[in-house]
Amino acid sequence: MASSDSNVLPHIAIFPFMAKGHTIPLIQLVHHLRRLATVTFFTTPGNAAFVREGLSVSGADDDTAAAVVELVFPTDAPDIPRGVESAEGVTSMASFVSFVDAVSLLRPQLEASLAAMRPPASLFIADAFLYWANASAAALGVPKVSFFGISAFAQVMRELYYRHDPCGAAAVLRRGDVDGDGNPTTFTVPEFPHIKLTFEDLMAPYGDDPSSAARMTELDGKLGKAIYGSQGLIVNTFHGLEGPYMEFWNQQFGPTGWAVGPLCLSQPAADAPRPSWMEWLDEKAASGRAVLYVALGTLALIPEAQLREVANGLERAEVDFIWAVRPANIELGLGFEERTMGRGLVVREWVDQPEILRHRSVKGFLSHCGWNSVLESVTAGVPLAVWPMQADQAFNARFVVDELKIAVRINTSDRTMRGLVTSQEISEVVTELILGGMGAEAGKNAARLCVLAKEAVAEGGSSWKIVEEMIGGLCASKTETVFKESQEDPTDV
Repeated sequence: MASSDSNVLPHIAIFPFMAKGHTIPLIQLVHHLRRLATVTFFTTPGNAAFVREGLSVSGADDDTAAAVVELVFPTDAPDIPRGVESAEGVTSMASFVSFVDAVSLLRPQLEASLAAMRPPASLFIADAFLYWANASAAALGVPKVSFFGISAFAQVMRELYYRHDPCGAAAVLRRGDVDGDGNPTTFTVPEFPHIKLTFEDLMAPYGDDPSSAARMTELDGKLGKAIYGSQGLIVNTFHGLEGPYMEFWNQQFGPTGWAVGPLCLSQPAADAPRPSWMEWLDEKAASGRAVLYVALGTLALIPEAQLREVANGLERAEVDFIWAVRPANIELGLGFEERTMGRGLVVREWVDQPEILRHRSVKGFLSHCGWNSVLESVTAGVPLAVWPMQADQAFNARFVVDELKIAVRINTSDRTMRGLVTSQEISEVVTELILGGMGAEAGKNAARLCVLAKEAVAEGGSSWKIVEEMIGGLCASKTETVFKESQEDPTDV
């Protein structure tokens, strides 16, 4: 790398989309980059405390910590409640699109801050949801790479959907179509004949509300253009998990995809008092009890009636469980927590999910199948019960159930994304996951992938090397320019 000759490290700017599931992996990326670059991290005041906590490292020197720049979020953004600075604060798919568009109002502040960076930015990494950031980087002459926090599998399936258009004018699939056995009709992906996708799988990224589907489709097009217009795509995965799909992306699509994960293994342990729920898990381990962890994401709005079905299912299953529930004030049914006391624990605050999954007592994870959660489960060697609800989650579920075989599928009563999951379905699936043969086999497969994940991010591993290649290739010329400028005017650096 040029920086080894000049002694000037690349200066990388990072800007996530304002949602925890998008911000967390980019915080983790900062820790992955510390050995190679200095980093400036952009956020807004309402998200800054969360970001700084994630970026902090016990005992780190000031000159190794990322600088955090706060951009003031507009108070008059259309259709966004005053004070909302994160996607978790919106209540519908339509308002989500409005929030994405409102973030573009930060562009003037971002460009001014990028221009003022010293040393000048060598590389700009932005979430693809900041679809307007390509123009900002180009105006300042800064190389720009996209981050899109979905799996390589989902990214490839998304592109093949556009290539074949199975739900379009000459539709192969239509909503509600079933085969002779009453199961949803499937589309066989020509490039990967072992993959069969339903209408629900393919349309999940666009939402289930017809009034917002057009806006979601338009937004998805903007995301695609942002990725194609970038000088690379950072993917939170590793070759031992998704090698064939990374290779297919790089051969068939582009820009160059960089498999740099799993990023959750780069997050240093928090220097904080041990929370009560970890002590509860210690007690379970001491008594030889296997525990199910339950968490259903931060963005999906799950009706209270559905959450009560989950509660009833967990009660019927008679497995030990810890449930990180949201919203915090939800009512799970009269007497539920009292009746399950001892074998169940409901937590109504933010938890360190990777820490819970790594606990020796946790033997299964009931999840919405968001990609961050999948990776955190894989890196802990924990099998999943998956219940996809929106976005890329249906693709992820197909991948982990049918291909990786590390998960058991939870089905809604009508096999749609909008249908009810009954308490009986919850009970049967989590019992199989924790106590049954399918769960045991999934656990063996997850344990194998856990080993490969750790090898990938270890020194000399595939993801370790790819990060070095990415930074070296994209930052070399820019870093050399910065070094020359610093030699001419040392006060600038």
